Amino acid sequence: MKISLSRKEWTIVSIFIVLKLLIHFFTNTNYDLHRDSFLYFSLSENLDWGYASVPPFIGFITKVSTFLFGYSKFSLNLFPVIVGAISILLIALIVKELGGKSTAIIIALMAFFFSPAYLRSNSLLQPVSFDQFFWLLSAYFFVRLINSQNTKYWILIMATWGVGFMNKYLVAGYAFSFLVALLISQHRRLVLSKYFLIGVFTGFIIVIPNLFWQYSHNWPVVHHFSELNQNQLVNVSAIGFIIDQFVMNFPALVVWLTGLVVFLFFRKEQKFSVLAVASVLVITLLLFVHGKSYYTLGAYTMLMAMGGYAIEKYYYRFMKPVVMVMIALLAIPLMPFSLPILSLQAMEKYSAPMGDLTNRWEDGQVHAIPQDYADMTGWKELSDIVIKTYISLPPDIQKNCIIYTENYGQAGAIYYYGMPFHLPRPISFSDNFLIWAPDTVVHENLIYVNDELGDIKFLFKDYVLKGEVKNRYFRENGVQVYFCSQPVSDFKKFYKMKAKELKKVYTR
Repeated sequence: MKISLSRKEWTIVSIFIVLKLLIHFFTNTNYDLHRDSFLYFSLSENLDWGYASVPPFIGFITKVSTFLFGYSKFSLNLFPVIVGAISILLIALIVKELGGKSTAIIIALMAFFFSPAYLRSNSLLQPVSFDQFFWLLSAYFFVRLINSQNTKYWILIMATWGVGFMNKYLVAGYAFSFLVALLISQHRRLVLSKYFLIGVFTGFIIVIPNLFWQYSHNWPVVHHFSELNQNQLVNVSAIGFIIDQFVMNFPALVVWLTGLVVFLFFRKEQKFSVLAVASVLVITLLLFVHGKSYYTLGAYTMLMAMGGYAIEKYYYRFMKPVVMVMIALLAIPLMPFSLPILSLQAMEKYSAPMGDLTNRWEDGQVHAIPQDYADMTGWKELSDIVIKTYISLPPDIQKNCIIYTENYGQAGAIYYYGMPFHLPRPISFSDNFLIWAPDTVVHENLIYVNDELGDIKFLFKDYVLKGEVKNRYFRENGVQVYFCSQPVSDFKKFYKMKAKELKKVYTR
């Protein structure tokens, strides 16, 4: 039996969708693009079946966005907002599948709408928003599978996981957790169907292009995870991970926690207990592999739907509006941490009392503002210095000039802002820019971007400081731009040897 929303429920969902769109449309361009967004833009201009740190989906969807809506902060941030809005509909549909009514839908949607984590995710062009969406979409199909006992849903589930894998490999952990939870549940016989095998085949066909790309480039994903573990995941503590699970969606804590407890322990809700078990399994799995706290966020949208249903069914009538008011009251003070509402100066003051929780970066240290915000400023200033330096050069010097940056954030920002001025794509030995970097260079001039001269002072006879970013909120405050000319005879040899050595990781 197919379950649909009533007119009243459609009205509720529509209101939340409109509010979701508006709140992001009015705030998404207040800061600069995120450091990672510049990388994903760069990927979209060089489409492939895989990249050094991510699968191909983010590059493809970014290309669709710029093709349809042009090159702007608004267009680049648009699709994360759209999948956030669609998530509202999916949450409502899951609530209905569980047996909830309008009150359950309102509670579940308020939990999602006011969540600091999802507001932040849907504000950024990153794979994380799409990852959360694919987890939620597969959860909806799973609920439909259980409710209808129609095993054809395996095809949709596996296809969703396949596309999700092409967006972020993390979905494999979610798929594994769901299948384990199903096999130890009363619904295990659902895997005994030809459609399960057809679904597996469908998902495999979807991911084959990326697997082949990975193979042909010597499995960059392994190298990326190794670097991630050494540089970032090493700073993830078990205690911090657990605390973050409660902090990320704190205003909705009572909602998702109620859903988890009810579906884990209430005998009457055993039919869908597999959903709760799968959530526990994937969170536990990520805890043991030292995953970042936000990797688990895809599981909580489903728990919010379950919590809305559980609160409507099991809480006393007077408690339901209390829950709604509590969600809003707890969320409003956290809004500046979720959306770029305040100026960076105001954000520093506002975040100071909670800095230990909100301003701790992946390096384990507490800073003036949240890390995401520090990655959303300074790029235009840096790019302007490089652009001014490049366009001031005579045409013959421009043709004989390359731009080198120390990391993908710098390279991506200069690539993005430099396109209208026809700047060459920057060379960098960071992330996918390393794969794109030429094996050799013949140029005699170099625009060099870094926070130190390094080897440049030995490789060029003449180097002039052209500018320095002075923005204390910028994570790369103090980064400098040099124009270098008159290379020594060893420069081209030095570049060739360094490029060859670094590219070995992507060579079979």
